[in-house]
Amino acid sequence: MKLKIIRKNIISGLELTAFSFIDELKTIVRDNGALLMFAAAIIYPIVYSIAYKNNVVRDIPVTIVDLDHTSTSRQMIRMIDATKEVRISSEAGSLGEAKQQFWDGGSKGVILIPEGFEKNLLKGSQSSLSVYCDASNFLIYKETLNGTIASSGTLSAGVEIKRLLAAGTSEEAAMVQHDPLPAKFINLYNPSGGYGSYLMPGLILIILQQTLLVGIGMIGGAGKERRNNQEVIPGIRVRNGMFSVVFGKGLAYFMIYLVHIIFSLVYLPHWFGFPDKGHFSDVLILVVPFLFSVIFFGFIISMLFHRREHAIMALVFISPVILFLSGLPWPQTSIPPILYHIAHVFPSTIMIPAYLRIRTMGVSITDVRPELMFMMVQMLVYFLLAALSFKIYVIKQKKKNISGKQLTCPR
Repeated sequence: MKLKIIRKNIISGLELTAFSFIDELKTIVRDNGALLMFAAAIIYPIVYSIAYKNNVVRDIPVTIVDLDHTSTSRQMIRMIDATKEVRISSEAGSLGEAKQQFWDGGSKGVILIPEGFEKNLLKGSQSSLSVYCDASNFLIYKETLNGTIASSGTLSAGVEIKRLLAAGTSEEAAMVQHDPLPAKFINLYNPSGGYGSYLMPGLILIILQQTLLVGIGMIGGAGKERRNNQEVIPGIRVRNGMFSVVFGKGLAYFMIYLVHIIFSLVYLPHWFGFPDKGHFSDVLILVVPFLFSVIFFGFIISMLFHRREHAIMALVFISPVILFLSGLPWPQTSIPPILYHIAHVFPSTIMIPAYLRIRTMGVSITDVRPELMFMMVQMLVYFLLAALSFKIYVIKQKKKNISGKQLTCPR
């Protein structure tokens, strides 16, 4: 007898899950705004990937001011122009003229070779090379400075080695004396030092999360706007099947975004050359609890929105905050502890470092086990809270006699 009751409850739960799944898919298809937001999950990564396609900043236009007019200063100019970072776009007769070109937008920096540059080098005295960089853009500033430092360092080394050779030092000894402790710099996991390769993998996850949250919030707000409980009850009587309802509705969003995941995390990195070292099976293990955590979290916060516009305004407003707290634009170790802990409310905060370790460093799923366990617990907690919030909403609706005794959704 008990076995029949258990079997009946299981069948009833599966039927309720299937009905909720199909009904939610129909609701999504009928909501043009939500469909547009879900489509944005594909459009945004493509647009951002195209913008960062070059990956690194190269050939930055700068103005050169040569007050020395010697063969050494001209050699310095040629060496700077030969770097991959900097391009000499124009020459000015004075610093004031170069400054005006900078303000007019003709260049992104100014390099000044002072008078007596060659004379000081030949005398063995220290000579200066002034670089005026646009520090308001840290990428331009960094590359302009790097290109100039590399050129001046090479010229300085050549002058010093020639002086040592002239003093009778052997070529090998001169090289050693010039640089007794050479340093080798190796860029791990991002050999080109590209900004796109660093930013885009994590940014894609935030885009997926935010578009999904906005879409769920819009559908939830639209349901309340129509003064029915469509966002909670899929048109049938529900008493003890709230878990089935929540899981069925969540499964609908999961199936839609599984397509987005395959596109954004498989094809997009291949097309634009983003890091892709880990196995996709390991990535998929992370994606499942991440997506469900976002979906259930979306169900919870959707109860706060009474109009679809509220979801758009609120979630778009906090998107920059989520990006900042994710650790992409600023290290998490430098974020105040209270903000760091608050950031873990959002599934992307723990997903991004785990995903980057797999895709960029090539580690296995066992190496990100703490993050995986955190997301599994987060998924379960959000699932229970989503079911509880739906249940509370149903009770409130029943007390207000909005939907009648059976709490059915009018079609």
